Amino acid sequence: MEAISLRCGALHAEVLPAAGGGLGRLDWQRGGATHALLRPWIRTDDAPPTTSQLACFPLVPWSNRIDPEGFVFEGRRIALAPNRPGEPCPIHGDGWQHPWSVAARSATGVSLLLDRRGGARDASPFASPFSSPFSYVAHLRYALTDCALQVTLEVTNTGPARLPFGLGLHPWLERREGVTLRARARGTWTRDPRGLPADEIDLPPEWDFAAGRPLPPAPVDHAFCGWDGRAEVHWPDTGVSLAIEADMDYYILYAPAGRDFFCFEPVDHAVNAHNLPRGAARNGLTTLAPGQTLSRRVVFRVRGES
Repeated sequence: MEAISLRCGALHAEVLPAAGGGLGRLDWQRGGATHALLRPWIRTDDAPPTTSQLACFPLVPWSNRIDPEGFVFEGRRIALAPNRPGEPCPIHGDGWQHPWSVAARSATGVSLLLDRRGGARDASPFASPFSSPFSYVAHLRYALTDCALQVTLEVTNTGPARLPFGLGLHPWLERREGVTLRARARGTWTRDPRGLPADEIDLPPEWDFAAGRPLPPAPVDHAFCGWDGRAEVHWPDTGVSLAIEADMDYYILYAPAGRDFFCFEPVDHAVNAHNLPRGAARNGLTTLAPGQTLSRRVVFRVRGES
């Protein structure tokens, strides 16, 4: 599998176009030590990594779950088949299930392309034929500077009709003792047994990360609304912090109990937003007419204690 190595200053990233356009690693070198800013993919054989082994992967043309019964948009009922074994809902779009091609590259950056025009006639291996109404072209750009990785994700509707689109990123981070998260939010949702949102609620105290706090010991797998687009993860054992900046209003925190990882996912819409009332406060999706483009940006910026 092709791995594209990017370097700028003390930062090193590895991009895996064939693995859903994902990242294999993002590292920072300081004082002779290498610090994993995102949990790295540990290559053990020639098999390609799964999304749960990547450091990060793109979410396009939606994030997280959609009700398997589908949704109604402008008078049409649209249903998508589940696309991951053991998961009852279609999840994370389908960009992660296809190889991306390299459009341009340099020592510090790479641009990837995914052409899913006519996507409804080219379903993923886990989906039923003709299961997806989304026809699109996506661009994914990784660019390193001395202290940051900028990720830009774009999607253009190439289908014949208007549809709601959404974007996000799915980073995986190391959960070591004492790690803290700072991220403001207004509220969250309870979950039904399928992982879909039920009732919108105020933040429980243990999930209020506005001032920065350790991850709770109990599992978390929830979407948070009213995010200001700024977050910071801090590992006190190394003094390293990773600031996350995004032009998005939601994030998903996936922190299973007793595991050595967690996920902080910047996204621009709520879980199952396709079935929530429309409007930026509750939905977050962007309706694209044929030919229109949606673009989102996430910056990962490293900080270290002196």
